[in-house]
Amino acid sequence: MSKKVINVALLGLGTVGTGVYKVLKMQQDDMEDKIGARAEIKKILVRNLKKAAAKIEEPELLTNDWKEILEDDSIEIVIEVMGGIEPAKTYMLEALKAGKHVVTANKDLVASYGQKVLDCAAANNRDFLFEAAVAGGIPIIRPLKQCLAGNHLSEVVGIVNGTTNFILTKMTQEGMEFAEALALATRLGYAEADPTADIQGLDAGRKMAILASIAFNSRVTFEDVITEGITHISAKDIRYARELGCVIKLMGLARNTDSGIEVRVQPMLVPQEHPLATVNDSYNAVFVKGDAVGDAMFYGRGAGEMPTASAIVGDVFDIVRNILFNCTGRISCTCYKNLPVKEAEDIESRFFMRLHVDDRPGVLAGIASVLGNNNVSIAQMIQRHKDGDLAEIVVVTSKVREGNFNDAMMIVEGLNAVHKISSVIRVYGGQR
Repeated sequence: MSKKVINVALLGLGTVGTGVYKVLKMQQDDMEDKIGARAEIKKILVRNLKKAAAKIEEPELLTNDWKEILEDDSIEIVIEVMGGIEPAKTYMLEALKAGKHVVTANKDLVASYGQKVLDCAAANNRDFLFEAAVAGGIPIIRPLKQCLAGNHLSEVVGIVNGTTNFILTKMTQEGMEFAEALALATRLGYAEADPTADIQGLDAGRKMAILASIAFNSRVTFEDVITEGITHISAKDIRYARELGCVIKLMGLARNTDSGIEVRVQPMLVPQEHPLATVNDSYNAVFVKGDAVGDAMFYGRGAGEMPTASAIVGDVFDIVRNILFNCTGRISCTCYKNLPVKEAEDIESRFFMRLHVDDRPGVLAGIASVLGNNNVSIAQMIQRHKDGDLAEIVVVTSKVREGNFNDAMMIVEGLNAVHKISSVIRVYGGQR
């Protein structure tokens, strides 16, 4: 096996692109011994040449012309870190058709158009790798496709958004309300200027679509994922969760059931003894259940310049090895099944709900009657606080079909004695 140089093109030089540039530089001295060749950046595609020139040592690598990369046959790997759907999707497909391999961190694109790009890669016997699209520097895509391939996986659950986990950690540990914790996250750079994708669960939803597709070998797109954010979570909810022996986390949950795949992102009460309950600040973790491996958890930095670059460069190294041994395109799309994806109303969950009601006899019995008539069983109930003539109660249900629970809530909300349903949050795990 002769040692050689593999030329790489980098599309984008933002936070992640700059990290990739740095990591490849850091690895230069070890690269030939580690993977049998050197991966060197030959071109970097940017919009603003002057701004980008200040970030790197070799401004001569910069271009704003995609065709310079596409038509250069010496460039064998394209790394896409531009983000967004277009022109990223067009560039990826054109690169694959031109015989180049592609690495990306683009979760938006993979979650909605992954199958199209994977099919194109397979048709051209090229690699399309996207480890960095989920959970930043945490290895999870490759373990699911390779290391855990000997399992039938039943569940993938995790904390896959660092911004929301930081916010909920501050609310839990310091008693902050949501707005205060979000402001802190923004000041420290954990939240974007527009945090909508994070706090509404959309970012995590895209990642769960990718994880579910790979784990269960059946295509799940972002449009299939039930998403709910954390904007309605209050410090009071978190205090009640603590009384119940739980913490509140924004959880991505995918299950493979006999009646189909359920995949959702929702705030949930997580029992304090569960490993995910201890994942704090901006850290991410993914917990996997398999029939052979049992339980396994992957934990680490879920985003950021260098952790994400770590995953991207790992993919580049994998492709370099494949090129050297002439075995490219060996692992493409693994979705060989066509399983149904369950509707929200057919999923079974446990629920935590906090209500303000009249403080008088018979109210609790009336609420319990409505719940019972809709097959909603009460597992726990707390009444601790009063607000004038109103009582605040917390009800935790046993596992129930969501459609039944929603029907019950419509009736409860209409009861004269019920002034407000302040919170409805799902509970992860526990009794049926």
